[in-house]
Amino acid sequence: MTDINLKGGKLSLEQLNTIFETIPVEFDFIDENDIIRWSSANRHRLFKRTDADLGKHVLEVHPGHSQGHVKQVLHDMHSGDRDSISIMIKHHGQPVNIAFYALRDDQNKYLGCVEVTQNVSKQQTKGAFWRNIMQVLYKK
Repeated sequence: MTDINLKGGKLSLEQLNTIFETIPVEFDFIDENDIIRWSSANRHRLFKRTDADLGKHVLEVHPGHSQGHVKQVLHDMHSGDRDSISIMIKHHGQPVNIAFYALRDDQNKYLGCVEVTQNVSKQQTKGAFWRNIMQVLYKK
């Protein structure tokens, strides 16, 4: 197996794919031209992506009601006015966090962004103390 050299260590391609398949978070890489180049493929995805979505402009995979917000976020990231944004929405009655993170090289050139989406209903603060205790005591 060939290792992939990363800052912080090495992983095999199988290990890297397994990480993205296992973590209950969805990741999408959107390049400097706002084209979707990669999406994590896991069973936890709230917003499905297919191979047909790769190569599409990011606005083609977002619903019409959110396109204005996505356009503004991308504009702000391209211009350097914003490096990240994290928003909360409801999706099928569940709280979902969607965050965008600008990716820049050492010269601050915009390389694209990562969109990270996660159902955060289990991370809600109400009852978190007891939930944490129960998770430590009763492993599933």
